[in-house]
Amino acid sequence: MPTLRLDPHVHSDASYDGHEPVELLLEHAADIGLDGVVVTDHDEIDASLRAARLAPDYGLVGVPGVEVSTKHGHLLAVGVTECPAPGRGYRETAAAVREAGGVAIAPHPFQRSRHGVRRRHLTPRDGEHPIDAVEIYNSMLFTGYRNRRARRFARSQGLPGIGSSDAHYLMNVGRAYTTVDVPGPDAPASVDYRDVVAAIRGGATGVAGGRTPVRRSASQYARGALRKGVFAATSRAPFVPAYPVSMRDG
Repeated sequence: MPTLRLDPHVHSDASYDGHEPVELLLEHAADIGLDGVVVTDHDEIDASLRAARLAPDYGLVGVPGVEVSTKHGHLLAVGVTECPAPGRGYRETAAAVREAGGVAIAPHPFQRSRHGVRRRHLTPRDGEHPIDAVEIYNSMLFTGYRNRRARRFARSQGLPGIGSSDAHYLMNVGRAYTTVDVPGPDAPASVDYRDVVAAIRGGATGVAGGRTPVRRSASQYARGALRKGVFAATSRAPFVPAYPVSMRDG
């Protein structure tokens, strides 16, 4: 059973705060020894679908995905081919992701400044978890506190954990990544992305890598905030905030 090294949370220039074209992301991923990246742009999936189609040309597994802005925080939808509607509740959006055949993952949970979901929206109802996995290591965090909190939560709930770079710039891709044990061929380019989705949902994952240097994280945050402001001011479509800016962490 091959083990893939996958960075499941990467942004392209199709995100309002992204920078790199998908071809460059794929080339870089192959150069640094990853077996795949999931392009998860904000409420945009076209670039991710293109990246998934092109990935085998770079010797990589192609997995589509998107980062959805829900009413209660961001949600990674990995393995979907259509973008779930933004602005809905967290549980409703996660259910739509599952119905579409994807895996619903809580990215950078509990971090208000980055639209992380609050704990109360992740707790089970009637024994059912609203999500399939938790991002327990995000390389862009300034300190390890939120990652440790996410790890403790995932462990307490018996949920699989993933690690990712949350890269918006090329140099940060692969800083942290997820190892995924999948059945089938050894060549990543021949792996079916649905097997990757099933492996994540089944907990056949591990976390590797380390933190992005603070100066790079700070630069990404600053540039991202500027781009987000410009996007909100110039976009014809209404910007859907993850939650009111006055809300405190939960």
